[in-house]
Amino acid sequence: MRLITGNGLVGSALNGDVKISSYHFDLRNTESVKSMFKFYQPTEVIHTAAKVGGLGSNMKYKGEYFYDNIMMNTNVIEQARKNGVEKLVTFLSTCVFPDNVEYPLTEGKIHLGEPHTSNNAYAYAKRMADVQIRAYREQYGLQYKSVIPTNIYGPNDNFSLEHGHVMPMLIHKMYLAQKNNTPFEVWGTGKPLREFIYSKDVARLTEWVLNEYNEDEPIILTTSEEISIKDLVDLLVQEFNFKGEVKFDTSKPEGQFRKPSDNSKIKHYLPDFKFTPIEVGIKETVNWFRENYENTRK
Repeated sequence: MRLITGNGLVGSALNGDVKISSYHFDLRNTESVKSMFKFYQPTEVIHTAAKVGGLGSNMKYKGEYFYDNIMMNTNVIEQARKNGVEKLVTFLSTCVFPDNVEYPLTEGKIHLGEPHTSNNAYAYAKRMADVQIRAYREQYGLQYKSVIPTNIYGPNDNFSLEHGHVMPMLIHKMYLAQKNNTPFEVWGTGKPLREFIYSKDVARLTEWVLNEYNEDEPIILTTSEEISIKDLVDLLVQEFNFKGEVKFDTSKPEGQFRKPSDNSKIKHYLPDFKFTPIEVGIKETVNWFRENYENTRK
């Protein structure tokens, strides 16, 4: 029986017997997580649940981001061990990597320095999931593993203007700018570079990791294709057919300039894997957002 923590962006794209949301169990609470495992008795767990957000939210709520994420990860992984779960995959993030590190990012560079100050609390909490899994593999011989996706986007994302990641937040802001005939405002210069991966691709790769990947190190899930925030905005303008003014607010922070990652490991294992082109993924995501606007997380 496969249990998936989280039914949002990634969880909704995965196949599972049970998908748990925060409405069902508080994963920060040890007793709640014990009850969850006792009730469902899963043999496989994909742990996607996390407190996530964009740059502004990460900077403003560092204490919450650290506590909520480290408690969720620690509880789920420990109770999986205690309840005999055979397979587990947990999700990290590229923000776990050091701020000052030689690019491209590879799996062996996670702990070589401090993460960027803008989201260091969240990053350290995520790093500890890697430490916990490695320790459990070493002491208990468990085949637990972790994945490091780059910026995931797609249907069922959190499109909050305060807590959303860059892609869904920009989609929501452009939707409102078009609806209200107001300028579309973007934080920063638009020059920073990011890598994006479509949620459906992440789901396919996670399925493979769960069943086939058995290295101690995490594995990076990425296209290794960078796009500037400015070019991303241009793609959204084209998809929305937005005719209004686009303004870049250079007084606002914009995070790390770039953090390119190396997908040579995933290419080695899956040389024929085809990633969804970002233009296709954006079209599907924008269409879903428009059709489900009243019920989206925002």
